[in-house]
Amino acid sequence: MSRVTEGVRRLAINGYGRIGRCFLRALHETGQAGRLQVCAINEPADLDSIVYLTRYDSTHGRFAVPVERRGEALLIDRRAISVSHATEPEGVDWASLDLDLVVECSGRYGSRAELDRFLQAGSPRLLLSHPGNGAEDVDATIVFGINQHRLQGHERIVSNASCTTNAVVPVLDLLHSELGLDQVLLTTLHSVMNDQPLIDGYHHADLRRTRSAMQSIIPVSTGLARGVERLLPQLTGRVQAKAIRVPTHNVSAIDMVLGLNQGIDVAGLNRLLRDAADGPYAGLMAYSDEAHASIDFNHDPHSAIVDGGQTRQIGPRLVNLMIWFDNEWGFANRLVEVASHWLARVDSPSAAQVTA
Repeated sequence: MSRVTEGVRRLAINGYGRIGRCFLRALHETGQAGRLQVCAINEPADLDSIVYLTRYDSTHGRFAVPVERRGEALLIDRRAISVSHATEPEGVDWASLDLDLVVECSGRYGSRAELDRFLQAGSPRLLLSHPGNGAEDVDATIVFGINQHRLQGHERIVSNASCTTNAVVPVLDLLHSELGLDQVLLTTLHSVMNDQPLIDGYHHADLRRTRSAMQSIIPVSTGLARGVERLLPQLTGRVQAKAIRVPTHNVSAIDMVLGLNQGIDVAGLNRLLRDAADGPYAGLMAYSDEAHASIDFNHDPHSAIVDGGQTRQIGPRLVNLMIWFDNEWGFANRLVEVASHWLARVDSPSAAQVTA
């Protein structure tokens, strides 16, 4: 019996940093690791460091199953994962690994020409943990729970969008369908990232990102507005966004100022959001009106958690919302769901027809 018949899919991770490691953990914590088996990791770091940072994580704690080294392989729950250390896509013989999917978590590649290098080197298909440079650079950009139905199985390169896009799109999708959105202003308060230095240094062309991540609140550029409009084209021209990095290690927030086409009061708006979180958006969006701090949502798998206690009304059609999200763990869980859904479509009749 073949592994496809058995429902087992073979995956590789390219780039084993924060999201790559969270993706592997999420496979295990969601019970998907037996069906979506990571059989290879490509990461330039040395194997001992890879083993250590898989076993221990300052943000998400110790890995729930045994993590060891066996020769040149990473052993997780007694299953071996081969490890290579190439710095370019061509440095790995992806074809020899008999893969169904490579999950690209390095964040280094965004154009179609760059991404095609993986396909030319033998990868059957590629799932990005970041947006493509443009809509034309990928076959589809997916926010799970919103547009995964677009996947037919014949795609070669798919993007999981960004963590912030995954956080805001379910909320905006709901409110636009129920109330209509005329204008949207998004301000992301994002925890520090590894493109920032601990102390001032020559780390980035953006001069603000040369400053110490842990000593300042730092404005940075963002493509969030473009990402939202890519997923919700009905809002094209109505969205603006800015981003600020704050000195916390994980969990971010988005402050949303929304101009509505219909009037609604705070109680009605919160009720709409709570009912959606308990109903059609369950698993993607959660709702709480308790007195929260960001750390409360560390390791939370939702794409967004609406903080009902922070909902404000400025006028009958102008409101302000705050949503929290674990920018690592929520996103990694969506990455697992997109991988699972996409691969389930690969052998579907519609995929076969398109391929033919």
